[in-house]
Amino acid sequence: MDDVDAVILSARGVTKTYTTGANAVTALRGVDLDVRAGDLMTVMGPSGNGKTTLLNCLSGIDSIDAGEVIIDGQDIHSMRDGARTQHRAERMGFIFQSFNLIPVLSARENVEIPLGISGMSPSESKVKAEAMLQRVGLANRSDHRPRELSGGEQQRVAIARALVTEPAIVWGDEPTGNLDSETAASIVEMLKEINANGQTVVMVTHDRGIASIGNRVVNVRDGRITFDGAPADMP
Repeated sequence: MDDVDAVILSARGVTKTYTTGANAVTALRGVDLDVRAGDLMTVMGPSGNGKTTLLNCLSGIDSIDAGEVIIDGQDIHSMRDGARTQHRAERMGFIFQSFNLIPVLSARENVEIPLGISGMSPSESKVKAEAMLQRVGLANRSDHRPRELSGGEQQRVAIARALVTEPAIVWGDEPTGNLDSETAASIVEMLKEINANGQTVVMVTHDRGIASIGNRVVNVRDGRITFDGAPADMP
């Protein structure tokens, strides 16, 4: 477990521009941000202002045009693609709005995916995935495929998959966006419980109520961080 308050991710001068035809849109403009061990950080801001781009660039899903993102003492954007993929599988977990489960695989097999990428044996992966599904309350659904699960159950599978490698950071991109309010509330409670057990979580949301659950809120507007502080101080 990382020491509480230790900086586990440090981003400096992160810039990202998307080019479509003759048009160039600068999504991030020299962003500086530290993530500390044990943070439950929510990222807010108007649509199209860079929230998801920030998450994707900090986690290494997207490339950047300038700056650096240091995790475990390494600039992840200076790594080769294979090394960055391996690093994400071993040190990061991801929860998406659309669940991103593989339809032909069972819940357990979906949870096993990052373990396989990190080199764990199939037998050990199965045991660890089943234990994680039990932790999220789906022990009796491990052999079901995504189409046989409710939206809330699918998101719990996604959370199990995100946690199974014991990552340094769990990234969530609107993880409650496709869920009804009652199911969304249960997922939020699960994320709070995960964080209370020491897991670092960085989550994009458009919901001020959800944004208030953590210890930090970051607001992104026009590709810049305009606020970084306690939820009670949100503008």
